[in-house]
Amino acid sequence: MRSPAPAGSGSAGSDRCEFQRSAMGIKGLQGFMARVCPDACRTVDLREVAEKHRIDHPDFPPVIVVDAMSCVRYWYTPESWVCGGQWREYLATLEDFVKSFTAAGIKLVFYFDGVVEEKKRDEWIKRRLQNNKDIARIFQFIKTQRKQPGRGMFTVPSALPTFTRFALKSLGQKTVCTLQEADFEVAAYGLQHNCIGILGQDSDYLIYNTCPYFSIEKLHLDRLVTVMYSREDLCHALGLSLTHLPLFACLLGNDVVPERLLEGFWHKCLVTSPHKNNSYNRRANIILAVANYISKVPCSYSSLKHLKEMLPLGSDKTLLYRGVESYLLPGQQSPWIPPNFTSCQTFSLQEQTAVCQDKEILQLAKEQHIRSENYTIFNILSSGETECSNSLEDECDTEIPGQALIYRPARQHIYSVLLESGEGGANHLVKEWFVYYGNPLQQPELIQPVQPSVPGGTPNLKTLWFAKGPDVERQRYSTFLACFHLQDGMQELQTLEAPVAAFCCLLAYLMMQVSSLSLEDLNAFVAVVLCLKGKSAAQLAGLQLVQVDSRAVHLGAVFVRGLTTLLMANSACGFPFRMDDLMPWEVFDGKLFQEKYQQSHRGCSLEELLEGNESLYAPFQNLKSFICKACMAKKRTIQSRPRGNGFITGMQQREFNPRFQQTHRSSFVPPYHNQMRGFLWRNPQSQGREYRLGHPDRRRRFHLPPR
Repeated sequence: MRSPAPAGSGSAGSDRCEFQRSAMGIKGLQGFMARVCPDACRTVDLREVAEKHRIDHPDFPPVIVVDAMSCVRYWYTPESWVCGGQWREYLATLEDFVKSFTAAGIKLVFYFDGVVEEKKRDEWIKRRLQNNKDIARIFQFIKTQRKQPGRGMFTVPSALPTFTRFALKSLGQKTVCTLQEADFEVAAYGLQHNCIGILGQDSDYLIYNTCPYFSIEKLHLDRLVTVMYSREDLCHALGLSLTHLPLFACLLGNDVVPERLLEGFWHKCLVTSPHKNNSYNRRANIILAVANYISKVPCSYSSLKHLKEMLPLGSDKTLLYRGVESYLLPGQQSPWIPPNFTSCQTFSLQEQTAVCQDKEILQLAKEQHIRSENYTIFNILSSGETECSNSLEDECDTEIPGQALIYRPARQHIYSVLLESGEGGANHLVKEWFVYYGNPLQQPELIQPVQPSVPGGTPNLKTLWFAKGPDVERQRYSTFLACFHLQDGMQELQTLEAPVAAFCCLLAYLMMQVSSLSLEDLNAFVAVVLCLKGKSAAQLAGLQLVQVDSRAVHLGAVFVRGLTTLLMANSACGFPFRMDDLMPWEVFDGKLFQEKYQQSHRGCSLEELLEGNESLYAPFQNLKSFICKACMAKKRTIQSRPRGNGFITGMQQREFNPRFQQTHRSSFVPPYHNQMRGFLWRNPQSQGREYRLGHPDRRRRFHLPPR
């Protein structure tokens, strides 16, 4: 597998915790093992491990539990990562990954973070603000070099973990979205189901007393060979027992015990340590010194009393107890924990006082959440809180608001559907932690639900989720459309194939919300969805770009984030679409969008834009007509504004100006006709019809304004 970015580099991504999760374990521990005790880093053949398991446990197939959040950056191997995602290439990569293990008779179970725990919020914010700086550097590179940065600046495409969940489900894999910190649930599953190992990249798996820990970073997929980090060999090298490891982790600094409290303690350990080695770095010597100290401490909770006095714990004297206890899996005990200590490990989202008081609705949302069937719905219904990480957005582009702001009106309608905040309903505010330029993330933004304009009124959640019949199906669809201000377009959209209908919903909403988007931008997006159909992953991989446009990078990320908003609306409205129909590999490709964007803005012919495929001419005009008509109904006229090969290079102060548009350019007025005829009808008999729109010169330059 391709090497990732160097440790510590930022990674932009999606849904809940899609950047590297918290501190990803104990800082420097795996590097220490590789240098100081290499015998604890064993090269293993997973086929041989699986075969041994089959011999020892003939009734139980070998299973590896995968910490997917620490794997996504290793799975994303397409060469292009900055343009919005090479989704069909990525899907093919995941399919190859699964097939390699299936061929060896190994079952995989994938776990994804489903929540940012409150104790991790400060770390989450710190990383988001740092990722903003990383993204600014990426855009500055693109503007000056007009190409993608090298792998050293690699960041995963926006929303990659979100769509990875659904990709793996589409490949028939068991996929779990967690109710608490994923590493705990992964370790617990591995122990309880006698898995042959955990696959990931998080040294916390060395601390949990669970099944063996295999490295995704070191995995050679063709041979199924990787490195196993052995906690037993680590203990032997450090003179510790497995019982010592949770305290060892706490005294090195982890998610519960911050490093800033430990500097004085480390200094005392270093002074008295007999193992100090000048050829090691300071962190390695700290690890040896702390291990030496712990090895002399009797294994009892009373031993921690003296230790607590050495640490500036302030008012929280239970910090060490809580840190140790966070590594105890169900059924495990520790001599470090006093018998009267109140456990908090079982506390999770569903045990809070839920915003939604309907137990039937909450239970279904929880079950769908765990099975990775919905998107963010359970978190909103249970805690009234949701978050979205960084996206590849250019903070210097003054014309395009942050995606968090663009899609907020749609989310407000979705919140209203979920929390039934209409007439007579409770008025719940939703806490949003959404990353965008200018948001310091000092506290959540409190967002007011807004009732969508559904013909006949918004159905209640029980109707949308549990009722059956054609009338309810129409209600689901119309409620979904109303979240995007498209309730009047239902009849035309239902004639289209589902992925194209969803694409039109998103693009029409985007064009309505961001008035700086031009006719050229619209042409590029529509050309992508048409030309993508029938293209293989290999064909898309072979597409070469002469240069990369920073504004197109930005728009690609905004569009992909919009797809996650479709997922949220679909989940809330009772699934009027199959989730598979809302996936990016159905309607978008980053490099293809770059190509179409640049062609469109330099004024190429319709023939060139649509790759000489005459059968796409009418569908192209029809989809444009629908979107323009929807915009005109909202008094939004889409202007032509070709940019040629120009790049936004200014570093001017960003101003929030979502309605920017130039009025002196020409605009596209849709002809009066049945806009959807001739393109991808659900009725197969209609798909072959040719529908001419009265544009005989198909080589015309279709969007340049008059000079």
